[in-house]
Amino acid sequence: MDESSTERSPPTKYHRIVVKLSGEALRCSESGESIDPGILQTICEELKRVHAQGVEVGLVVGGGNIFRGLAGVENRGVNRTTGDTMGMLATVINGLALMDCLEKLGVPVRVQSAIPMERVAEPFIQRRAVRHLEKGRIVIFVAGTGSPFFSTDTTAALRASEIGAEIIFKATKVDGVYDKDPATNTDAVRYEEISFMEALHERLSIMDATAFSLCLDNQMPIVVFNMGTPGNLSRAVRGEKIGTHVR
Repeated sequence: MDESSTERSPPTKYHRIVVKLSGEALRCSESGESIDPGILQTICEELKRVHAQGVEVGLVVGGGNIFRGLAGVENRGVNRTTGDTMGMLATVINGLALMDCLEKLGVPVRVQSAIPMERVAEPFIQRRAVRHLEKGRIVIFVAGTGSPFFSTDTTAALRASEIGAEIIFKATKVDGVYDKDPATNTDAVRYEEISFMEALHERLSIMDATAFSLCLDNQMPIVVFNMGTPGNLSRAVRGEKIGTHVR
């Protein structure tokens, strides 16, 4: 742990978290470049700040900026199983980019893959992942669950439960959960807090059904927030009201 980790003020509310980052969050909206260096740097600096506060961080990253399985099935004629496998491999590329950037910032990192590829990443082993976290390393979980038909949202819910995380922070491009699409509805209302059952009743698209069921069954709270606002994640782990809390 670097010296900055000793300057923890104010203290954090959470000790171990999982951050779910979509692949789309890494894409440059202007150029269409799959991984924008500036965005990557900003995200990694934010993760470094949280890590320096003594928080144990697991990171699950999507691959939609490179290849999305469902889109491949619908638009490219790819078989669903093949498409999902391609999507899982895309998450590995994103995970390696995040690893490289974090290491350049002086943050210790390990990448664990659900698909065996020992020359690229460690295999996912639950006890090893927990040990890495205890030693102050950020652990990046890639290749989804290792099986088709499961999203990286489900991966986040699964890994959070497996490593004993206290909460999932779902990083998005909006500042929380709304009752309707805020991009097309000026009267959209943002929820500050909502229960799992209320979210199900209102059919709010927070996570896919499998991921949401896992969180509900394991009583895993979720915070949906805008990662693009500097300092948001740091404030969220301190317990400040950022985004939408799903409990």
